[in-house]
Amino acid sequence: GNGINHLSKPWGLYVDDDQTVYVADQWNHRIVGWKWDATSGKVVAGGNGQGNGAHQLYNPTDVIVDKERDSLVICDRSNRRVVRWPRRNGTSGETILPNIGCVGLTMDGNGSLYVTDYGKDEVRRYRRGESQGTVVVGGSGRGNRLDQLSDSGYVFIDRDHALYVSDEGNHRVMKWVKGAKQGIVVAGGQEGENG
Repeated sequence: GNGINHLSKPWGLYVDDDQTVYVADQWNHRIVGWKWDATSGKVVAGGNGQGNGAHQLYNPTDVIVDKERDSLVICDRSNRRVVRWPRRNGTSGETILPNIGCVGLTMDGNGSLYVTDYGKDEVRRYRRGESQGTVVVGGSGRGNRLDQLSDSGYVFIDRDHALYVSDEGNHRVMKWVKGAKQGIVVAGGQEGENG
């Protein structure tokens, strides 16, 4: 449903320090914040119908909180952009990365943003102020080798700066240690049908 106490195809989520859960409510084209123990959420980004205006989202798939800038960073998938939205009382967002097939994103302790690009089968790192970024995972074309991804999805960074990427097309989760040229399979990756 589309009521404030309903979600429609929720994808990515982020839990902040005060236990507010931010949800990428994909088919409602919005980000909803749910306070701990609440029975309904509050629209904190989008919610103005699908579209490509600064006040709109179109199938958002992931959201994180940038604590330093007190903002939300959102994968606005069908608009092929990453947007920054003020965390408190924001009515519109700012495109910070255009022309990217973003599905998942994460941020390290230095404020560098890591973004999966579904169409390019790679993860790029964007240091603050960068617009091009650096390929840190994949970038060797689509495939099933250990230096490739096939439909990169979500990404997580641990405290040692290792990146974990859901590799949807290869049915596996990959781990890439900092500076590695190839990853290791940490889950899945077996051919065949579910049993």
